Amino acid sequence: MTETLIGAVNGHAEPQVKLLKFAPEPEPAPAAEPEPTEVEAVDRPDNPLADWLTVPDVPILPPWARSWRSLTANTAALGRLCVWHAHYHSLRAPKYAVRMAWLAVKGLWRAARGLWPTLAASDRSAAVKALRAQTRQQPEDVDLAVRYALLHRERTLARRWRWGAAATGVAATTVGWYLAPPLLQAGMVAAATIPLAHLGRGEDAQLLDNPTPPLRVDMNAQQLNDALRAVGLLKTGKGDDDGPRITCIMGPVRDGRGWAVVFDLPRGAGKTAADVLAKRTAIAAELGVDEIQVIASRVRAAGGGHAGRVSMWVADDDPYLGDPVPSPLVKLETFSVWDPIPFGQDARGNRITVPVMWQSLFFGGLPRRGKTFTQRLLTAAGLLDPYVRHYVADGKGGADWMPAKAVAHRLVMGAEDDAVEALKAMLKELLAEMERRFALLRGLPVSVCPEGKLTPAIVEKYNLPVIFVTIDELQEYFTAMEKDDRDQVINDLCRIARRGPAAGFISNYASQRPDADSVPTKLREIITLRYSTQVVDQTSSDMVLGKGKAAQGADASVLSEEHKGTGVLVTGPASFVTVRADFLDGPAFSELCQRGRALRQKHGQLTGDAASDVTAAADQAAVTIAPVLSDCLTVMRHTARMHTVDLLQRLENLDPEYGDWDAERLARELEDAGVKRTTKQVNIGGKNLAGYRREDLEAAVPPELLDAR
Repeated sequence: MTETLIGAVNGHAEPQVKLLKFAPEPEPAPAAEPEPTEVEAVDRPDNPLADWLTVPDVPILPPWARSWRSLTANTAALGRLCVWHAHYHSLRAPKYAVRMAWLAVKGLWRAARGLWPTLAASDRSAAVKALRAQTRQQPEDVDLAVRYALLHRERTLARRWRWGAAATGVAATTVGWYLAPPLLQAGMVAAATIPLAHLGRGEDAQLLDNPTPPLRVDMNAQQLNDALRAVGLLKTGKGDDDGPRITCIMGPVRDGRGWAVVFDLPRGAGKTAADVLAKRTAIAAELGVDEIQVIASRVRAAGGGHAGRVSMWVADDDPYLGDPVPSPLVKLETFSVWDPIPFGQDARGNRITVPVMWQSLFFGGLPRRGKTFTQRLLTAAGLLDPYVRHYVADGKGGADWMPAKAVAHRLVMGAEDDAVEALKAMLKELLAEMERRFALLRGLPVSVCPEGKLTPAIVEKYNLPVIFVTIDELQEYFTAMEKDDRDQVINDLCRIARRGPAAGFISNYASQRPDADSVPTKLREIITLRYSTQVVDQTSSDMVLGKGKAAQGADASVLSEEHKGTGVLVTGPASFVTVRADFLDGPAFSELCQRGRALRQKHGQLTGDAASDVTAAADQAAVTIAPVLSDCLTVMRHTARMHTVDLLQRLENLDPEYGDWDAERLARELEDAGVKRTTKQVNIGGKNLAGYRREDLEAAVPPELLDAR
């Protein structure tokens, strides 16, 4: 017979509950004696002190004193406010001096007017005037005349004593001030001026101006409630009732150069934290600030939050403007890519790092917004790790990635036919290396490879360096390919991004136009980390960061032209942050490439194109090669022959200064650099035109560099 028991409550066994309708009734069991307990539960219903002993679930400290960070931020804000007030009033000191002098004059007049009745014995004048009037009416009354004479004499004596005392006091003060030293004279003037100015101030005037602190946002709970109610997140009340209000868990309090608040939405309205994030722009308008100043996020359960708890920080001004912050990588000698890479700072100045192991990355945004500079930060970190092998391709073929020739195992520049073929060969090499690594990892014992993927120990023991696959301007390659080649390259990139992380492959892709034609959706959707600089609208932002991210608050379209190097970083389905990326310019990147080359030579990891690059060896050996010769070797790195017309076009793409050059000047400059052409005509694809052979260019390079390759 199926039965279930309800456990004992208050120490008494409950009767068994029968699950069968006609079950026979068992004999009642003897009641068990309750087990003695040493401590009574506070919340027992029979405990008369339960309510009194219950500890209230409210914070003991005020919001501004609950964390050391909040204390330091508010202390710093108080210090800045005091300094500002000091500057404000010190600049107005002459104005205050004139105003005090005028108020002192008014106070002196008011004091004199108030003392006049006392000096004139006005308290006795009324009686004297009354007796004088009676005496005129009754001149024959001798007693009345005597009384009038006595009272008039008393008033005269009182006036003499009072005026005499006042005159003596003024004279003594004047003589004392005249005989006192200057410092004491100033003190006596101040002692007299301050009470007189206070007396002259009255109720309609004030000595000091009323300054307004330089805060663009003066947030309070009422203002936040009004803003949320205006955008439809809070219901409107009836009559004198404003309606439901938020519950401030913390603040609003000063936090750095802004206001911080954590609040809960009221229950019963069906609104969530996601609704607040979706209306960030409207909330910013109600608060009277730009949307870039409002930083809002959900407070997850791990941080003590729930679906209706929001953390909001409103900056006093644009937090992403100002001088750029140099990348800390510049000062490092070495770096391990197994550690998170320093990437930038958020609006509050917190350091943002990006873990790249087991990840793939995609960068997008409008041109000239710092996209390539930001993408290079991750590659730069890999330069300082000798056990990182770089595969770099730049569809634009400009100077941004040219310094990577010193370290790159494979370097593809441009999107011409020869460069496209080089890219396809590079991807085939990567796929073959990936399969080789998986075969090796599968054969390793569990004690060496417990999770079936790369580890730092395996990297050094089996010489399997982490591989950075960096491709910039993806759209240039896709638009230059035929459909079949394009589909094959897309499939190869997807395989590398999807399966490569376990074998130590880190994909780092970038594109200016991340639409379905330039960068297919199936490639973008498998990327785990995404970063977008400014874009034109929310649709473009979602193309880079993921569908629906703008509605969650991750919207790169709110950035402006002034926000160079600033973008939205998405690290998970609901995790994002607006980051002002660290600054790493071209010369600093070139210097890191040279240091990376030296590190790889020291550890025997200089391989591929970098090991055989003549111009990179010349840069390291401080051997001077004519710039035009170095640039020609760079743009001809994928081909043995090139027509002069194509060579001039690629040189201009590399450096706009070549735009004024013609064939005659190019020939003259190369001849001065030591190039001797074995033939002036080259045949490429059946076209016999004026051109150059790479062998002729390399012959002009110092022999010791060629031997060192």
